[in-house]
Amino acid sequence: MKHAQLAALGLFDARVPRYTSYPPATAFSVETGVDFQESRIMGLDPSDSVSVYVHIPFCERLCWFCACRTQGTTTLSPVVHYLDVVKKELEQLRHLVPFGLHMGRLHWGGGTPTILPPDLIRDLAAYIMDVIPPADDFEFSVEIDPTMVDADKINALAEAGMTRASIGIQDFAPDVQDAIGRHQSFAQTKTCVDLLRAAGITSLNADLVYGLPHQTLAKMDASIDQVLSLDPDRIALFGYAHVPHMAKRQKLIKEETLPDDLARHELSELATARFVAAGMAEVGIDHFAKPRDSLAIAAHGGELRRNFQGYTVDSCQTLIGIGASSISRFADGYVQNAAATAAYIQRIETGQLSGARGVEMTRDDQMRARVIEMIMCDFALDLTKLRREFGDLVDTILPDIDAVMDRFCSVVDRTETGFDITRHARHVARLVANLFDTYRIESALYSKAS
Repeated sequence: MKHAQLAALGLFDARVPRYTSYPPATAFSVETGVDFQESRIMGLDPSDSVSVYVHIPFCERLCWFCACRTQGTTTLSPVVHYLDVVKKELEQLRHLVPFGLHMGRLHWGGGTPTILPPDLIRDLAAYIMDVIPPADDFEFSVEIDPTMVDADKINALAEAGMTRASIGIQDFAPDVQDAIGRHQSFAQTKTCVDLLRAAGITSLNADLVYGLPHQTLAKMDASIDQVLSLDPDRIALFGYAHVPHMAKRQKLIKEETLPDDLARHELSELATARFVAAGMAEVGIDHFAKPRDSLAIAAHGGELRRNFQGYTVDSCQTLIGIGASSISRFADGYVQNAAATAAYIQRIETGQLSGARGVEMTRDDQMRARVIEMIMCDFALDLTKLRREFGDLVDTILPDIDAVMDRFCSVVDRTETGFDITRHARHVARLVANLFDTYRIESALYSKAS
């Protein structure tokens, strides 16, 4: 779709949530915290597996483009202390979760999970699995920094049950890496991939970012050549979110070096065309996967889901977040642990969980969450499916559908069961989803929709 048409639809001016959750985190408040967190954990059905996310907030280097909750360290001592506190949190969970509960998915994110040495990797994984044992279809994914990993660490992760590795790349161009404070050679990355394959890890995800300082089409094209030579099973292509008001380290990035809206869009389009030409299936707004990968199969079959990592095939209805800033998801709400590591540690050491803010969802919230997930995953709204779960409550969103058709009639087709976003206008999915968001804050400084 042409840049001018997307500009007319407001794509390049809009700042809206990424909708990895609904309600978005801007709706969280201190009114929903540890009491809600504990009651929902105690009330889980042990016959339904849960997902578990563990946040490791430490990095040896702080990449300037990153807006994640992280802190730098040059020694392992704060990491060791933090893991001791994580074990205390796990012990609290042990006394709250119902007997017989199993873990369907485990994800370690950061920060840099691979800052952990092999003995701590084995120890943490064993502790988690002792508290919530793995289900038969268990999957374990880890975010990996190729500059912070070796054969011993990878073998420890594989022995602990890791089934998927997510490799941070972003861009291979040296001047782009200079501008974002992240130096990582292709050789380092290939060595990491080779070690993962040798350890029996059959599913590899590569993360790339467009919209970074000094990126050009030629540099992006060269980076993509190198990425494709690594033969990843999945690729996540994220737009850089320049939010220095939230991530102070981004002030080190000079705004005048960032691509403008047109250049940013062209970078995204180039990458998409290259990945599709390489035989990968488009998944949602920013993921790609080999056709036989479970993510591509789920997208094709209408089973794709949305979560804090982006797109997933995870069917677990509950996510238990462990560690500082982690977010737990329940059927009727979200709770985020204390975001600052010191505050998290202080709360856990008082003998309770650290839920600090969240939101309890109404039935209307739950319906709108499903609507937004349909739009973000399927680029369509199916009222027939929606009515099976929410009945006549669906009638309350009919005016929102009319608003979609009024604003986006040139790129959204009305159907008997709802609407479809046309194939070449999927960039506007977040804008369409935003019309169903009753928590939207016009003044909020979200990331760009483009």
